[in-house]
Amino acid sequence: MPALRFAVLGSGSRGNATLISCGGTRLLIDCGFTIEDTCQRLARLGEDASSLTAILVTHEHGDHLRGVGPFSRRFGIPVWMTPGTYASARSRAGTALAPPHYFDPHTPFAVGDLHVTPLPVPHDAREPSQFVVGDGARRLGVLSDAGHVTPHMVDSLHGVDALLLEANHDPTMLAEGPYPASLKARVGGGLGHLSNAQSAALAGAMDGSRLRHVALTHLSEQNNTPDLARCAVAEALGCEAHWLAVADQANGLDWRSL
Repeated sequence: MPALRFAVLGSGSRGNATLISCGGTRLLIDCGFTIEDTCQRLARLGEDASSLTAILVTHEHGDHLRGVGPFSRRFGIPVWMTPGTYASARSRAGTALAPPHYFDPHTPFAVGDLHVTPLPVPHDAREPSQFVVGDGARRLGVLSDAGHVTPHMVDSLHGVDALLLEANHDPTMLAEGPYPASLKARVGGGLGHLSNAQSAALAGAMDGSRLRHVALTHLSEQNNTPDLARCAVAEALGCEAHWLAVADQANGLDWRSL
């Protein structure tokens, strides 16, 4: 059985992309970087654009979508997104996207060797989804850009073998930090981003008995630290803080295998 592998090209408010590999399939989730930057980050992982099977888009915010149109057009890579994401992306000035493959956020589908189960999340976007991706035997949960934890999110992540989990901010740092009041309200609101405590609550509520890898993602560079995020989630999982990886903005996360 071929390995199911995953890596993060970069994670944070300045750009996001995740790469999942199984057999002959290479699935890129989001592309918030320029063409040149994406190619450099792929090369760091030993991959290039010609190896990609498809790009899967979570939602239309620029740090996830910015590079999707240019990159997919340059290299002829199919794009998958919800109808709501496409409609919102098309309405944004300067965004040029070819008609994508649509998926229903409540219906699983396949891309090559990978099975994709969309996971609707509460976020201030038109029709946002996160994902559980697997090969029939092993599953990776990818969850970020959610303002609060729902029972469906917890249920969908039960029993995953690996998890990429947003731990965006520490509420005290957010409250005392440099953001304007409107942005603080958005980030910390019910349609914003998960705090360390919310991420810890999700991790503690799901069945983590099969977890072999957990990496924390989308950490705010102004309103969080890796140590704070690790400590909160480690306590919920009952593990050592250093066991948890952190995917950062500059270097992402190197390959992990299942």
